[in-house]
Amino acid sequence: MLPPSPAMPRILVPMLLALGGALLALKVGPAEQQQVWDQLSNFPDVQAEAHSLRPVIAVALCFLPALGGLFYAMGGTLARYVSRQFLMIFLICVAGLFVIWMISDLGDNLDDLKNSPSPSQFAVQLYGARLPEIAVMLLPYSLLLSILYCLGKLSRSREIVAMIQTGRGLARLTAPFLVAGALAGLLCAGLNYQWAPAAVAKENSILRKARGQDGVAEPNIRYRNIPARRLWMVGAFPPDYQKGAPLSDVTVIQERPDGSLESILTAKRASWSPMLRDWKFYEVRKQVIKSEGSRPVFEQGIPDPLVITGWNEVPTQIIRPGLPAVQLGIPDLNDWLESNPDGAWANRGGHLTQWHYRWAQPFNCLIVVLLATPLGVVFSRRGTSGGVAMAVFLCAGMLFVSNIFLSLGDSGHLRPGWAAWLPNLLFGSLAVYLFQRRLAGRPIYQTLRKFIPAEA
Repeated sequence: MLPPSPAMPRILVPMLLALGGALLALKVGPAEQQQVWDQLSNFPDVQAEAHSLRPVIAVALCFLPALGGLFYAMGGTLARYVSRQFLMIFLICVAGLFVIWMISDLGDNLDDLKNSPSPSQFAVQLYGARLPEIAVMLLPYSLLLSILYCLGKLSRSREIVAMIQTGRGLARLTAPFLVAGALAGLLCAGLNYQWAPAAVAKENSILRKARGQDGVAEPNIRYRNIPARRLWMVGAFPPDYQKGAPLSDVTVIQERPDGSLESILTAKRASWSPMLRDWKFYEVRKQVIKSEGSRPVFEQGIPDPLVITGWNEVPTQIIRPGLPAVQLGIPDLNDWLESNPDGAWANRGGHLTQWHYRWAQPFNCLIVVLLATPLGVVFSRRGTSGGVAMAVFLCAGMLFVSNIFLSLGDSGHLRPGWAAWLPNLLFGSLAVYLFQRRLAGRPIYQTLRKFIPAEA
């Protein structure tokens, strides 16, 4: 009888993770596909290709742990040992940061949850819906802390020196951290495509429901139909607006081809019929401006409801582009930018900045790894506190600068592409430089001290 293969336990890791990913994909994939079909049927003018990628990306994200398990199974003894040391600390950091963040966030939402009919149910629903947003926010910090702790532990026990003396280079020692950073970046990129931005809107909707305002999903939406020269202002819309539920407090401003006002229509409610392809406005007041400079005249004898045919807007087309840019994923940002070209009424800076940031933010995970790794490795007896402090300072500086640049991009003081990518270029170049110096065995702290002004 042949002895069992020593590689079998390692092979089981990706196999079990792939099985779990497949079970999760069977639940996530069809649900996401149904949402895409619903949106495409109610929103005929969207970029169908971008929205059709959503179920594909959702299924791919389910298999990311299996991909990590495959790298673990294919790695050597050293890589697997470092991976086990890192993974346990990483999970502890993720859990610890999540608890700290949740306690802080509960302080803001505790009153709403406490006054809801079922506080525990609403709390689980709220933070379950926000998991994609939380993951994108906490992953860089978790990578930073876990890498610094893991390398500090290996440095104090002189294991890094022993590994290098056996002929393993520092690049092989730190390869598991780079793989973890790449996988975390892929996860952030996938979540940023749709689900992390949408979690912000879900949070607002759940909190309104907890306050008893379950009939309102988002207030004060504005949409501009440039070809038809119509401006829609919606006071509130219900969560199930795609299924025919009416919009509330609707105002439609119609312009003439020369840009002058033609009419202003206000209604308490407005509903769209997907079968008849018409709009019904209830409790309508309509002001007509006959010529530029003349006083508006209220139209008399308006039927209730007022039925209007020939308008090509549908509820989803009005609501989705009217949401704040931070609540829109890549497909919805593409749709908004396509419907609002340069020179249109809307300021494209905020949406373009958010579009670029959706792609730039995942690289923060790799940059954090490249910054933390060279500063966390210590060969001397002076301890790891200096490297840890410097790594935390640089990573915090990167996140702070990113927020400043995003604000500059949103306000139009900086080009959107530069606002999203420039912090990555600056800190990424510094990270690669420090990593290269550590691999070459050159001093790092003397290099960093050149950028710090000497004391007087």
